[in-house]
Amino acid sequence: YSLVDLLKRPEISYDALMQALDGRWKSQDEEESFIQDQINEQVEIRIKYQGYINRQAIEIERHAYYENLDLPEEIDYQQVTGLSNEVEQKLSAFRPKTLGQASRMSGVTPAAISLLLVHLKRGVGRKSPSL
Repeated sequence: YSLVDLLKRPEISYDALMQALDGRWKSQDEEESFIQDQINEQVEIRIKYQGYINRQAIEIERHAYYENLDLPEEIDYQQVTGLSNEVEQKLSAFRPKTLGQASRMSGVTPAAISLLLVHLKRGVGRKSPSL
């Protein structure tokens, strides 16, 4: 196993791993020892939780994308399946420019935003041209 793989195990700490490697993992200087302990802790946390950190970074990128996702001016909110009448009326009256603006409107729930996002991905329900 690599040292990183060993450190990913919950029962193995950075300090224990370093002690097993060379037996002299602690400094005699108190301040230096404190700083080294802080570094060791950060290394251990980073390695053990890297998978979670990566997933969170992806989630942040996805959120930023959806926050700035433009809503078409011609969208017909009556065609969004599952929206409550209240949400439909609010969106139709205010006409938010982005999904982020819509999500911050009073009464517009996360479920309504999900329905709107599904609707946008399908590309249906735009207002038909007037005759």
